[in-house]
Amino acid sequence: MVDRPNKPTALATTPGLPPQPQVDISEDNSRVSASLPTGESVEVLLKGATVISWKDRAGNEKLWLSDAADLDGPKPVRGGIPLVFPNFGTTPDHPATSKLPQHGFARTSQWEFLGKSTSESSPGKGPSDAAVKLDFGLASSTVDKSLQGLWAHSFSAIYSVTLNQEGLGTSIVITNDGNEPFEAQVLMHTYLRVKDITKVEVAGLDNSEYLDKVDAAKAKTQSGAVTITGETDRVYTPAKGPSEPVVVSEGGEPVFTVVRDGLKDVVVWNPWVEKAGGIGDFEPKDGYKHMICIEAGCVRGWLKLEGGETFEGGQTISY
Repeated sequence: MVDRPNKPTALATTPGLPPQPQVDISEDNSRVSASLPTGESVEVLLKGATVISWKDRAGNEKLWLSDAADLDGPKPVRGGIPLVFPNFGTTPDHPATSKLPQHGFARTSQWEFLGKSTSESSPGKGPSDAAVKLDFGLASSTVDKSLQGLWAHSFSAIYSVTLNQEGLGTSIVITNDGNEPFEAQVLMHTYLRVKDITKVEVAGLDNSEYLDKVDAAKAKTQSGAVTITGETDRVYTPAKGPSEPVVVSEGGEPVFTVVRDGLKDVVVWNPWVEKAGGIGDFEPKDGYKHMICIEAGCVRGWLKLEGGETFEGGQTISY
């Protein structure tokens, strides 16, 4: 073969195409990150398929993550978007899940990265229409052996994280792969970052029933916008259904809008001073001032999946 002295170099990009979304896997295969050509980014741990970072085009972090979060060890991640399944909290009165750890095993299990799909920019349109979706999988056979016997049901789950210029979407598909029915709960435990919790209002929950877990789980009805003035732990079932936006405002300006699909409940949580001080992995201790959890899920009661049946649910967060 004759070596040409002036042979062309490899092209870094295809001529005529604008920059495209990028996806990277860490060297230790512990996390997947994606970014758009406009600057937005997301990072997901394979542990729990936990979203630990979501930034806008200017590099501003939209999620709150504890400085003491256990990203590599056995504990669930404090912050970001942990995934709750198949039980919410502890469930001593539900025999099928009573022996499972708090919030189930999905958030501590090792998920498999199934791949990406992209909506790429077209020539002449620029990068504004680009998007990227990351898919993660978990099955009953891949859950830790010590937990399989505590919830002996055959299932598979696909969790998708979709980043676009307008926001972030997370969705889950859960399939009962067995012949016997099972009951489960699911929740996306989203920690949103705010500047000052005392200036936050949450709209879209007016006239909605909720369980006040700080007040002996009493049933109450919301009047007006939700404000945070102390420890708050409420499970709402919004009166207008999942498609009604839940809007988080700060100082009168909307900062987040959450729209749900198939997830009928919304948990609003902030630990405030004393509770934050007693949570070992909540750092800094005054971090409660800069976060509010708006958690989309199905946790009042139980989802029942017959053999072969599938449940789908998700949320879209925009800013």
